Amino acid sequence: QVQLVESGGRLVQAGGSLRLSCAASEGTIITYTMGWFRQAPGKEREFVATINWSGGSTLYADFAKDRFAISRDNDKVYLQMNRLRVEDTAVYYCAASGTYSAVSRWYDYWGQGTQVTVSS
Repeated sequence: QVQLVESGGRLVQAGGSLRLSCAASEGTIITYTMGWFRQAPGKEREFVATINWSGGSTLYADFAKDRFAISRDNDKVYLQMNRLRVEDTAVYYCAASGTYSAVSRWYDYWGQGTQVTVSS
């Protein structure tokens, strides 16, 4: 059993940066692929980025390429978000999967989410 806790979400102005963190409060994420997803009000949850267990492979949604960077260090995973846009406003979730995938249904464990709000 793995319990995930995200942190780092807050209100930021457009063009600014944020770094989200995700850690396991129970269990370990060392052997899991870790992904970030987001859900904006009135929209479906969407894939943001994923990183495999070793950190050697990453995958990004098109909107995240060149602006976001996923990384991991021991038992934490991070999402560095730069040049934030108003449309990046959403609840951001980290999730753990035994499969390297961008598809949410492959993810077994989810955090509660952290709110990111980007103001104009």
